[in-house]
Amino acid sequence: MSNNDILDMYIYETNTLLEQLESIVLDAEKENTFSQDNVNEIFRIMHTIKGSSAMMEFDTLARVSHRIEDMFFLIREGTMSVVKEEDRPALFDVMLHSVDYFREEMEKVEAEQPLNEDVDSFLGNINSLIAKIKGEEIPAEEAPKAAPAPAAAPAPAAAAEPAPTQTTEGNADFPYELRVFFDEGCGMENLRAFMLVTSVQGFCADGDFSYQPAGVESDSSLSEFVIEHGFLLQFRSEADRVRAVPVVMSAGSVHSYEERNYVPAPPAAAEPASAPEAAPSAQKAPAAPAAQASAAAQQHQGQGQKESLISVGLSKLDQLSAIVGEIVITEAMVTASPDLKGLHLDAFSKSARQLRKLTDELQDVSMSLRMIPVSNTFQKMNRIVRDMCKKLNKQVKLTLVGEDTEVDKTIVDSIGDPIMHMVRNSMDHGIEENVEDRIAAGKDPVGEILLSAQDTGSEVIIQISDDGAGVNDEAVLAKAIRNGIASPDVEYSHKEILNFLMAPGFSTNTQVTEFSGRGVGMDVVKSGVESLGGSVSITSEQGKGMTTIMRIPLTMAIMDGMEVSVGSSIFTIPINNIRSSIKLTEADILHDSVNGEMVKMLDGYYPVIRARDFYNLPGGVEKIEEGILMWLESGDCSYCLFVDELLGEQQIVVKPLPAYVNNFDIKNYGITGCSILGDGNISIILDAGGLYAAARNM
Repeated sequence: MSNNDILDMYIYETNTLLEQLESIVLDAEKENTFSQDNVNEIFRIMHTIKGSSAMMEFDTLARVSHRIEDMFFLIREGTMSVVKEEDRPALFDVMLHSVDYFREEMEKVEAEQPLNEDVDSFLGNINSLIAKIKGEEIPAEEAPKAAPAPAAAPAPAAAAEPAPTQTTEGNADFPYELRVFFDEGCGMENLRAFMLVTSVQGFCADGDFSYQPAGVESDSSLSEFVIEHGFLLQFRSEADRVRAVPVVMSAGSVHSYEERNYVPAPPAAAEPASAPEAAPSAQKAPAAPAAQASAAAQQHQGQGQKESLISVGLSKLDQLSAIVGEIVITEAMVTASPDLKGLHLDAFSKSARQLRKLTDELQDVSMSLRMIPVSNTFQKMNRIVRDMCKKLNKQVKLTLVGEDTEVDKTIVDSIGDPIMHMVRNSMDHGIEENVEDRIAAGKDPVGEILLSAQDTGSEVIIQISDDGAGVNDEAVLAKAIRNGIASPDVEYSHKEILNFLMAPGFSTNTQVTEFSGRGVGMDVVKSGVESLGGSVSITSEQGKGMTTIMRIPLTMAIMDGMEVSVGSSIFTIPINNIRSSIKLTEADILHDSVNGEMVKMLDGYYPVIRARDFYNLPGGVEKIEEGILMWLESGDCSYCLFVDELLGEQQIVVKPLPAYVNNFDIKNYGITGCSILGDGNISIILDAGGLYAAARNM
């Protein structure tokens, strides 16, 4: 394993632990206490971060995590009763501050920037809490620099432990052994073993401790040995082994351990008993129950109980998606080859159908590898709401719905900022400042923000709604007129006024605050979502609240589309934007002096956009009865697109437009990408919402 691989694993594992830590603290703050399980879990998390940071030689991270570990060692030994009620808010704040600190430092690690060496102020806050927990009324700067080390924890009662196995195999100089087995598939077993070594060496005198196999800190090939045989800790005294047991129990990814004692071999004349050796005792960490089964047997049994997982870099998944896309294109080129026209090849057709079936399955599998739930992104909003409640002095609860909905990893990473912006918007603009105003309006004194996700099959719909004051149309319109984006002589509808909120730089705040008022408005959300091929719409009722709806494709790599032709050009329209297709006559077309050609569909009238005229294409049909109308919807816009004919539905691979084409601002003309067809031609992928907006602005 290269140094880069080790660093990547360290970053991934630490960030995962920090997400877990933040979730634990936020839940505990609501209950105003940590459960004993929470305390044990936080102790394990900080112990893991401490050991891995020390191994990577990030000394400040190791110092801070070690001090937090010391604090939770005291809480673990004395339960939460040692933390006074008035000190608990400070404890929660310190833990959330520590999450922020570690995240900032991890960003520096990823960017290969120097870490912050000045952590004395932060450590002073932790030391002050430790002093209060210990009942020492001393200033923070005079707090002890080292709380009792976890390794010095008292040994569990002897009656609760099985007696160590006696064996004649081992080292007479280090007769007291502890063999440790790690969780299956945890990875980096050699480095995890060395982390145990660094922890144990802290309380063992020089020469009183040894371990096997040697060299685990530098030889990644020893991971296989550790997986198969375990990692052996050897002690000169039984007392040191007793002190090592809590360290092993609290270490990350430890599956089990077993104790063995070396005793001298009996005289050569004595025949060894033929009875099989007693099975060594095994203990499960961290609870360590007595179990009469070998660690190897436990691991074998565990293989049938849990799924093995591995971490794969996103770049490899991107490469896999690209290869699958090329396979899809190649398969289409083979089956649609012009050389096959007019030929009746039954065997070839059967093989082609089987190839298509396997290709579809390969697409589904490759896409599923990239799909992850939005839960992590949703859970992060808990912290946003919590911090803003304190700073804005508001009472608000966040309700999450559908957080198990799965979306492409790239999209999940991109929607975090738009969602965060809208949650902040609801907190700052939506929820009323005065509780009395909510009570007078018949609302719950505690405001609510609802964050939900729903999978419709072709896209995911994310809604952020609040039960606040809603949008004041008059205030928004007045600000739009001052900004020059609205005219005082025009009467605007409620929907048109709401659309002003997404204009660049539009903000209704009159003061610059920590959260808004800097001219960064909802246009950031709109552009961010549209860059993913999605759309944003707003609904609001004054006095009732506001809802923002984001419609985002599940994946941007492969999509279902309808191919249409206009003259000699071929376009692809995303299936999820198509409501229906219909053939009409010229008599069905209405001519409006403002909106141009209109057509009645069901209970409404919709504008007609002629693709041939909009893109100035040569050829193509002109008479309505010779072509076909595609009724399209995207967000709040609904219209009919006139094309020559339908060529059929096709699963296509989305290809980005070349950079030099983007220089002509082509995306503002309703073009979002392209795809390669089976015959080698290029099909332009249309953005239904962008096309409508461009046509309206012409």
